[in-house]
Order: sequence, then C-alpha cells, then structure tokens
Amino acid sequence: MGAGRDLFGMRKGGSEFPVEIGLNPISTPQGLLVLCSVVDITERKQAQEALEARSRELLRSNAELEQFAYVASHDLQEPLRMVASYTSLLAQEHVDKLDDEAKLYIHFAKDGAERMQQLIHDLLSYSRISSRKRPPAQVSAEECLDLALANLKISLDETGAVIRRGTLPVLLGDRSQIVDLFQNLIANAIKFRLGAPPVVEVSAESLAGGTRFAVRDNGIGMEAQYFEDVFQVFRRLHTKEEYPGTGIGLAICKRIVERVGGKIWVESTLGQGSTFFFTWPSAPAAE
Repeated sequence: MGAGRDLFGMRKGGSEFPVEIGLNPISTPQGLLVLCSVVDITERKQAQEALEARSRELLRSNAELEQFAYVASHDLQEPLRMVASYTSLLAQEHVDKLDDEAKLYIHFAKDGAERMQQLIHDLLSYSRISSRKRPPAQVSAEECLDLALANLKISLDETGAVIRRGTLPVLLGDRSQIVDLFQNLIANAIKFRLGAPPVVEVSAESLAGGTRFAVRDNGIGMEAQYFEDVFQVFRRLHTKEEYPGTGIGLAICKRIVERVGGKIWVESTLGQGSTFFFTWPSAPAAE
C-alpha cells in the first residue's frame, strides 16, 4: 500500500507526520481480517534528509576542490617554470662569476622548483582520477602494459630492468588510468631496487567476478607495519635523498582501483622484495 509514495498521518491538533503503513492478512474463525500497523517514521525521514543534504554538500565540495586543484596547479606551473629556467640560465651564462656558495644556492633553487613542478603534476593527476567521465570500454591489459613500459623506457634501460609477464586479459575500464596503474607500480619497483638490476613480474589470475593482478619485484621490500601507510598521499618511508619522488604514486594506484570497485594491497618482506596485488572487477562500479 502506498508503494513509491509519501504517506502522512494527522495528529489531533491537525499537524501531519510521515508514516509507514503495513497490512498483513490474518485468517480467523470470523473470516479474513487485516492487521494494520501505522508507524511514525519522522526520525527516519529526518535522518534520510540530513544524509541526502550531506551527500549533496560533499559532491559540491569535491567538485570545487577538483576545480581548485586544476586551476591552482596550472597557475603555479608557469612561475615555477620561470624559476627553474632562469636559475639554469644564471648557472650556465655566469658560471665564471659565481663562487661555490652561489652555485650551491642556485642548485637548491633549481632543485626545489623542479620538485615542486613534479609535486603539482602528481597532485593534478590524483585529483583528476574521479573527475574523468569517460564511459568504461573494452581495454587490452596487454596493450596498457606495453604503453606503460614505453613510457618507462629510459628508466628501464638505465637500470637494466627485466620485465617478465604472463598473459593478461581484456578489461572493462579507462585505458589511460590502467596505463597509469601499471606505470606507477612498475616505476615503484624500479625505484626501490637493491644493488642488482630490478626484476619485475606482472601476472593475472581469473577470479569469480573479475581478475587479480600481481606485480612482483626483487627490491628492498618493507615491514608489515607499513603495508597500509604506503597507499596514503605524501606517505614516504624514505627521504627524498635516498629515493626521489612525491609520495603520491601508490595513492594514485589505490584511487584508480577503488574507483572501479576493486582492491589493492601489498605483501612484502624487508630485503626480499614486494608484491602488489590488485583486483579488477568484470563490471566496474558505477560512478
């Protein structure tokens, strides 16, 4: 009764209140009777309205935050490019006039500007993940891995990295984000390598409702207490002098995977490498 409609009761004073009505047939010696229950759902309605208002506010806030990140990033890029460019020119054209201390200051200024540029780039990539509205399409994970490796060619050549790969399936998703996912995980394996050339194995296993991927390396590994921390934005286990980077790469991976309803986690032993697992559902979650 009243399915899909708002029902109201009326108090003696004439004020209305939302109700839920239940009708249950009962067989009795006198015949079929109906037990009617009228429930005051004022508190439930208020809680529901508050939740809907909160959801609308979060959507608005997220949209404003994404817009702010996009605008701020672009506005900051130009002055940072100027700082990096002019400090480089200063070092090149006036090198004979600068003492060692001045050269060191120029190096710090140029390095700081370049690191800030990379940080802004990574933050912009992170903020854009949820705002991309491309409909999911059939995408070859093999091709996405090929593109990721092409983007990492310089690092692969410099480190002598070996990539071993199994057969990868076709996925339903956003091609560029799947490329970013593979690229960040493999770049992470190359960066946190031991003395030997890095060896990275990429494999996939079919599961009920999707696929589980594994990206395994022979790098420095980590302790179990950091398994959750490494996926947080700006969470670093090492200094930038030891290993450069902004601490956003794995956070981007987590956001990409969770956006489609998958999960990502790591298993590792200190000094013996790490394996990053992630699941990709057959039907990605709706936006």
